[in-house]
Amino acid sequence: MKTRSSAAPQPTERSQESDHLRESGLYLNRELSQLDFNFRVLAQAQDQTVPLLERLRYLCISCTNLDEFFEIRAATVRHALDFGMPLAADGIPHSALLRRIHDRAAELVRAQYRCFYDELRPALADEGIRLLQREQWSRHQSDWLREFFRNEIMPVLSPLGLDPSHPFPKILNKSLNVVVVLEGRDAFGREGHLAIVRAPRSLPRIVRIPDENGETEGNGGLGYDFVFLSSILSEFVGELFPGMTVKGAYQFRVTRNSELIVDEEEVENLASALRDELVGRGYLRAVRLEIAEQCPQQIVRFLLQNFDLPENAVYPINGPVNLNRVIQVCDLVRRPDLKFPTFQPHNPTEGESIFERASVGDVLLHHPFDAFTPVLELIRQAAEDPNVLAIKQTLYRAGKDSPIVEHLIQAARNGKDVTVVVELRARFDEEANLRLADRLQEAGVQVVYGVVGYKTHAKMLLIVRREGRALRRYVHLGTGNYHAGTSRGYTDFGLITADPDIGNDVHNIFQQISGLAPAIELRRLLQSPFTLHSGVLAMIDREAAHAAAGRPARIIAKMNALNEPQVIRALYAASQSGVGIELIVRSACTLRPGLSGVSENIRVRSIIGRFLEHSRVWWFANDGAPELYCSSADWLERNLLRRVETGFPILDPQLAQRIKRESLDNYLRDNLNAWELQADGAYTRIHPREGESPHSAQMTLLAEHCG
Repeated sequence: MKTRSSAAPQPTERSQESDHLRESGLYLNRELSQLDFNFRVLAQAQDQTVPLLERLRYLCISCTNLDEFFEIRAATVRHALDFGMPLAADGIPHSALLRRIHDRAAELVRAQYRCFYDELRPALADEGIRLLQREQWSRHQSDWLREFFRNEIMPVLSPLGLDPSHPFPKILNKSLNVVVVLEGRDAFGREGHLAIVRAPRSLPRIVRIPDENGETEGNGGLGYDFVFLSSILSEFVGELFPGMTVKGAYQFRVTRNSELIVDEEEVENLASALRDELVGRGYLRAVRLEIAEQCPQQIVRFLLQNFDLPENAVYPINGPVNLNRVIQVCDLVRRPDLKFPTFQPHNPTEGESIFERASVGDVLLHHPFDAFTPVLELIRQAAEDPNVLAIKQTLYRAGKDSPIVEHLIQAARNGKDVTVVVELRARFDEEANLRLADRLQEAGVQVVYGVVGYKTHAKMLLIVRREGRALRRYVHLGTGNYHAGTSRGYTDFGLITADPDIGNDVHNIFQQISGLAPAIELRRLLQSPFTLHSGVLAMIDREAAHAAAGRPARIIAKMNALNEPQVIRALYAASQSGVGIELIVRSACTLRPGLSGVSENIRVRSIIGRFLEHSRVWWFANDGAPELYCSSADWLERNLLRRVETGFPILDPQLAQRIKRESLDNYLRDNLNAWELQADGAYTRIHPREGESPHSAQMTLLAEHCG
């Protein structure tokens, strides 16, 4: 398919869309769907077939996800309420949505703590891994913890008594704090009322207790004993207030909006503006208050008032407010028998020149089953090859101590022309990317910060190499980030190709990003914000036309999330035409499947397994001439309309068939890690039917690639 890049398109109404496909009842809410995803993650923590420490990790992931949900999604809804912004396609008023978010999130929090206290903590104790509450401390442990508090914790604490000369302090986002109720007079004769004790980020949130011999390596074979920092603070906080009586100590944590807002049209220097914004990120508007459930209501109301929060923003907690910090136990405990078995990814290019291999045929990588090594090796070889003239790459999230960055720096030092598009606005990686950009620039790399108003989310690498009298382009395109660490935990596809049309398209996109180039026709790739949205719609409509004419028609698409209304309406229309549509959507999905007369031909499933499902793959039957695309983009409004993204076709029929088999057909057969979305928005876990063999898509791929 040939596509043309022009000015960013304004979505137009399509004649085949009936008005009834716009009815709000046909759409689920994105925020509530995102919350439901975390129930599916929590189900992994409750699954006794999962290794015990991995179950604990899943619990912590669900907690961390919930933090991010409040920092981004709930904060966005509250912002929309404050500024009267338009409703989403589901039509739920913002105020009603905030109430429903509170109720559903509170249900999730209760389930998380039940899982921890009723299931995981006892099971861990049976394995000699004890997470001790205060009443369980032995005399030896209590004495050790008191000394630890005096020597390691108390010197870095700065308690603040609240009075007219000591107003309520600034509380950092997601930091651990204790509000203390005091009785008596201090050294200056002031009557004690309330004080705030803030725990600096430098303090460990989980403390390991040595045995009576001072051993910590498995406590002399007797196991591992851990204590939450919050328990230590609550027990010994009185030592901060000599001569006064502690009547109560209640831990709390506030979550704040973490979206950085920079008016890119107004600033002269995006990097400088982001640095300024980052300074205050931890103190943006509060959106959630977690507090010990035994805290008196008058103190809860006092905190809500100081954080300018409504009643439906408070979450009483029966346990440590920072439960996600227990993930440290997974790393500290040396018990491989309680974790997933290790595996060695397959390296399909081991010992080869990547250029020689790609020059004779495309190379497909399916991570984590295939190693990320060929991508690293491609950049390393390019940095050292005297025939390589230029390297261009996008970096969205690269990770700490990235070998890719080292190779790019070495390439610049070796005289290559190196250009890197660093996306400074990658959420929660802004600070790391600023440091990365500085380091690259210092080494002589030309750094570009993308396009004003559009995040550069595309995953592209372009290498220009002289071969004889001609220049040849080698390209890597991916569905995931250039991050060696996450490549072992996320499922993604990468394509290394020397196809001249794809190489020319990637060259033109880099020209657009770095050189303010005009509209350029692309031969193979789809690109947002120009042709990706319209291209997806066109391919869906094409299937609908095939079905209406009685020809074979089918769509299978895999992605992280789906909410773009025009795409959903197109899918509904295709379903009405008789197209069989199977969607594999990991997290939020606002399409309602199985609605009579609208979406009865659509099925939606979510896979939650050992690896985070991250690849985006779209397959269209196209009347016996199937087309398969991989992409950096989900079918979300932001990805299709407000970002720089790519969708790239897999032109080699054998590789396209392999992707369909491994990432689509294989996942549609999964009956161990799959959940099916119902028309009412609920998810039902899929189990093997009677006589049906159990099948895990991820485990099948591990056996095929790494066995």
